[in-house]
Amino acid sequence: MSGDLKTKVGHGVAKALGIKVPYRDPLGARADPVTRGESMFSVGTIDTYSYLEPEPTSAEWLQEICPTWPQVGSYFYRLFPFLSWITRYNLQWLLGDMIAGVTVGAVVVPQGMAYAKLANLPVEFGLYSSFMGVLIYWFFATSKDITIGPVAVMSTLTGKIVAEAQEKIPDVETHVIASCLAVICGAVVCAMGLLRLGFIVDFIPLPAISAFMTGSAINICSGQVKDMLGETASFSTKDATYMVIINTLKYLPTAKIDAAMGVSALAMLYIIRSGCNYGAKKFPRHAKAWFFVSTLRTVFVILFYTMISAAVNLHRRDNPRFKLLGSVPRGFQHAAVPQVNARIIKTFANELPASIIVLLIEHIAISKSFGRVNNYTIDPSQELVAIGVSNLLGPFLGGYPATGSFSRTAIKSKAGVRTPLAGVITAVVVLLAIYALPAVFFYIPKASLAGVIIHAVGDLITPPNTVYQFWRVSPLDAIIFFIGVFVTIFTTIEIGIYCTVCVSVAILLFRVAKARGQFLGRVTIHSVIGDHLVQDDGKYGSASSPNVTSDDKGGLSRSIFLPINHTDGSNPDVEVQQPYPGIFIYRFSEGFNYPNANHYTDYLVQAIFKQTRRTNPFSYGKPGDRPWNNPGPRKGKSEEDHSHLPILKAVILDFSSVNNVDVTSVQNLIDVRNQLDLYASPKPVQWHFAHINNRWSKRALAAAGFGFPSPDAGEGFHRWKPIFSVAEIEGSASAAAHAEMVNNEHVQHAIKSEDLEHGLKHDSETTERETHGIEESSDASSTQDDKLQRDLKDSKAYRSRRRVAMVQGLNRPFFHIDLTSALQSALANAGEDPDPTMNVLDA
Repeated sequence: MSGDLKTKVGHGVAKALGIKVPYRDPLGARADPVTRGESMFSVGTIDTYSYLEPEPTSAEWLQEICPTWPQVGSYFYRLFPFLSWITRYNLQWLLGDMIAGVTVGAVVVPQGMAYAKLANLPVEFGLYSSFMGVLIYWFFATSKDITIGPVAVMSTLTGKIVAEAQEKIPDVETHVIASCLAVICGAVVCAMGLLRLGFIVDFIPLPAISAFMTGSAINICSGQVKDMLGETASFSTKDATYMVIINTLKYLPTAKIDAAMGVSALAMLYIIRSGCNYGAKKFPRHAKAWFFVSTLRTVFVILFYTMISAAVNLHRRDNPRFKLLGSVPRGFQHAAVPQVNARIIKTFANELPASIIVLLIEHIAISKSFGRVNNYTIDPSQELVAIGVSNLLGPFLGGYPATGSFSRTAIKSKAGVRTPLAGVITAVVVLLAIYALPAVFFYIPKASLAGVIIHAVGDLITPPNTVYQFWRVSPLDAIIFFIGVFVTIFTTIEIGIYCTVCVSVAILLFRVAKARGQFLGRVTIHSVIGDHLVQDDGKYGSASSPNVTSDDKGGLSRSIFLPINHTDGSNPDVEVQQPYPGIFIYRFSEGFNYPNANHYTDYLVQAIFKQTRRTNPFSYGKPGDRPWNNPGPRKGKSEEDHSHLPILKAVILDFSSVNNVDVTSVQNLIDVRNQLDLYASPKPVQWHFAHINNRWSKRALAAAGFGFPSPDAGEGFHRWKPIFSVAEIEGSASAAAHAEMVNNEHVQHAIKSEDLEHGLKHDSETTERETHGIEESSDASSTQDDKLQRDLKDSKAYRSRRRVAMVQGLNRPFFHIDLTSALQSALANAGEDPDPTMNVLDA
């Protein structure tokens, strides 16, 4: 079907449905090539290239969101990142991975068993989870440092879920419930990763994560003190943290000899770490050796206290002097297909959101942090796939929910890991422990294991210096942190998670919804070196540069735009001038969408009404004609005199911070335009836009009738003067580029040879040229058209033989490249001569 036939069919269908096809062109048939400005630079005999900006189409939008076949292939290839580096694996990488893998394996074995106790599971399930996590993760990993396995916070949450579920279904074993939880969480997280929804994690800010980790760490530590001291009192360690602390202190007299095994083990862990840190600072040449000694402190302490326990309880297996870990089965005794059914899922369905959030935020936060430290970038979506698959397959060997561990990741990174394949080495170490060491595990004191947990979790508490930095950067974020910690301590970990996330999202929405724009004014600035004004002597820059003029003292000056109320911190002694009476420049601060559209425009209209007067002050003939919200003065009193205020001429909107607009925000602009048109009637109100960075935003604004003068603007419409920006198109071969290169050489020479007391001349930062349009008439007679062509040929822009082209489209003359050209156009169309200090030169 030909293009013309498609157009005719489309217009026919639109007419039948009552759709106004030319809604994007309010000028319609009333406009002619001259009044629209499209013939302005269309003379074929001159060396200037005109440009009509094409409007994006729905087909382009579909092309942008629909993946191509190469992108589909890339998607499946990126699901297995190891394919990009495994073929280049070498012996040097293998050596680094073996050292890191063995080191982490030695740590993960005692930690895995300890964390299984937090999950209310036999200790062997911690080993199963550790094995499957490190074995599977490297297939999908984009981080070489992360170690997947049981972690304290997730284990604590799993233990709470398992305990509550068993009360509802006592006939189901605890490990079956934990495996079902892992499968469901893994499926959800994996689906999020496959759909590339990793960006969702970015909505959880650092203070919320820190608060969650700190509150959880305090919760876990307080719950382990009872086991570390061997208290025999029967109080629950699953209560709120403050209650656990109170009960622990209350029942201190019930502590047994276990306290000797627990407290001394905890003290030894801290002593060894402190000693190794001191040794590394004192003997930096042996820092690596001190690091490995520090890393293996957990293994050393566990083995040391296991030896003591074995010596004391060797002949007292049935009646040990203190609590022991007990029998640990050899091998994978619980390997089976996990049971996943509605009966089990119903028992923990309400806890699923918290479980998924814990899996996500801890892992992604850790992986991003170590990626930045070690100079590589992770793919959050791919990391979700890795976590999801690990938790989907882990339960087949008896694993429970696992995610990235902070402590083991830090050890792995410092040990010099080279690739994710180090996880396989760790898996071998864990496998050896599962088959070779169960007999030794029997004598591990529970109190010592509790000390290991407290020591490991203590690093998750946010140090005071970090909290102070939160306060320095953003006091509100510091408040979020304390709210999260207090809620976690006085309620539960899950409520703490929900609270911090909800508060963070609420503050984000509040900031977006209450974003307030700024009114900008113009300031003429000069460049100085020391206490000397930069002179116009050609040694630095050129006085003929755009946006730069030579003042009467021979120095360089240029115009910039600053907030009139100095909210940006600029010097309040600097007087920021209103651009021109009745012309307002308004900058959006945080996007322009439906949450904040009303707040933006309400402030805009309020300020305009306060600083201007109605064009026709006598438009209300009778008191009854006045609107209720402007009833006028009381009887016997005259109306306040506003004659000294200017009338509204133009509004310039700075869209530099706006990336997208929506129907609500654009409709809001339409309503404000109609409101201000009534206020300024019968004079027109110009609407100019600068720094629009998105084609779809231009399309949306053009659809609403912005971007060109209104056809109902009366005389103002007949006298509008379009001003466009042009640039040389030869690139590096252009005269401007050559002049800039020569000028830079002069600058370098001047910097080396010129004394600073003589000053240097400031160089312009842009090669853009601004050219003035010709006053036009809406009458498209041949006489005026001929006059237009003669004026164009006589202008400086056309006498120049440089090859120049429009930067932006001629069909949208009120969309400007910057605020300078927008203000120039507003001044020209307001019937005023452009201010010479605006520094817009002919091309």
